[in-house]
Amino acid sequence: MQRCFQLALLGSGHVAPNPMVGAVLVHNDRIIGEGFHRKYGEAHAEVNCISSVASSSQHLVCKSTLYVSLEPCTHYGKTPPCADLIIKNAIKNVVIGCTDPFEKVNGSGIEKLAAAGINVVPGLLEAEALALNKRFFTFHQKQRPYIILKWAQSNNYKIADGLQRTYISHEYTNMLVHKWRSEEGAIMAGTNTVLQDDPSLTTRLWPGNNPLRIIIDRHLKIPEEAAVMKDDLPIIILNTIKHEEKGEKLFYRTGEADDLLAVTLNLLHQRNITSLIVEGGAVLLQSFIDSGLWDEARIITNKEMYIEEGTAAPLLNDSHLSDTISSGSDQVQFFTNDNTGR
Repeated sequence: MQRCFQLALLGSGHVAPNPMVGAVLVHNDRIIGEGFHRKYGEAHAEVNCISSVASSSQHLVCKSTLYVSLEPCTHYGKTPPCADLIIKNAIKNVVIGCTDPFEKVNGSGIEKLAAAGINVVPGLLEAEALALNKRFFTFHQKQRPYIILKWAQSNNYKIADGLQRTYISHEYTNMLVHKWRSEEGAIMAGTNTVLQDDPSLTTRLWPGNNPLRIIIDRHLKIPEEAAVMKDDLPIIILNTIKHEEKGEKLFYRTGEADDLLAVTLNLLHQRNITSLIVEGGAVLLQSFIDSGLWDEARIITNKEMYIEEGTAAPLLNDSHLSDTISSGSDQVQFFTNDNTGR
């Protein structure tokens, strides 16, 4: 099952809104096949796993145990049901990491396999299996994307020095941030951040997909020559002035009194975006925190930087520290929300 998790992660950034899934076929403690879901719309992990078995070992498939990190599907989507493939290949034992909460599966895969006489063992390393697809599970169970907050701060908890752009994290940490972006479906920032920092909000420092950019710009203050407006990558600008689509740019009009967080999350859910990383300023980040609408926070602290006058960093609540790593003078802390009811 640990190998299933390793394989599944190879699909990170490529399979959403589907979950990441890995599968391993074992005969007498020897792996004879393995596979993972590589890209949305393409073959699932179980298909790739069974297809990978060498011709000389094909006769062993029906005598093997299939390990899969997530319950096999039973519905016709972009690909046929994996449960049917397992039954067709007469695999006698299937070990599953966790069930699939998607309404078209949600236990039906286990039931179908068991009804066909297959010995099904669910819940092996279940906590790890659930953590692997936290984005997918949050999306289906809470009807919103998994939300990650990210900011960089000085050693005295300032995120900006006055009104000028402030470079806090160093180049290696910046590469890590771009890797994070490549793993998420969307990225969000506010007007002031775009006006002050002129970010591209892309993955130019890391090979991978660019997330859909979401900009809150109520009164359309961001100029056309801003980096996020000049390129041809997808972007949604939430504003109160116009509703217009220009190529990959969507100006999405909201009401003055609308709850922009609710509007944003609903819009992303409608578009099957399963995760959002928020890199806005202190006000935008704090609004997510105060609303309880966050799942994870990643805080980069430059231990050698001190900003005497500047913008104070957001304050987390209901959180606990889950991990810490170091990158030169930068310390990166990972927090999870202890109260994720929303």
